[in-house]
Amino acid sequence: MLSVCRIGHANRHKDVRWLTAQVVRWDYYRAPMGYIVKIRVGPKVTRERHGSLADAIDALELELTTLGPAARRETQRVLTREYEPAAQVAARGELSGPSRINPRVRAGADVRGDGSIDVYRGKVRRELIERQRGEAPFDALRRVLGAEA
Repeated sequence: MLSVCRIGHANRHKDVRWLTAQVVRWDYYRAPMGYIVKIRVGPKVTRERHGSLADAIDALELELTTLGPAARRETQRVLTREYEPAAQVAARGELSGPSRINPRVRAGADVRGDGSIDVYRGKVRRELIERQRGEAPFDALRRVLGAEA
């Protein structure tokens, strides 16, 4: 549901400024607290809410695995250093919830420039999640976070 919220005020010189309209997604703010998935690809950030941890991990996996060629990077040279594609983060997905103030779950995944995916736990101090033999990255994330999927 999209709704228009009118914002504006009168000038001190008794001029009436034109009211500006701002489109607000009320369903985003009215949704019950769940898990928030943020996807960052370059400067573009998208946010989604999901009711359960399993749904949030599924959405994170779907968004990051469908990037395909958009996640590929070339070797970058800056001054005297070279950054290989595996050392560059092309996209990042973050998962937090269920509360906004002090979320119980903070985790995410980085898509590297060579297409590989690293999953981690934490936000400020990221701990890479070790995968078991033959385990997919998002299966390791489900295992560590205890999500049934």
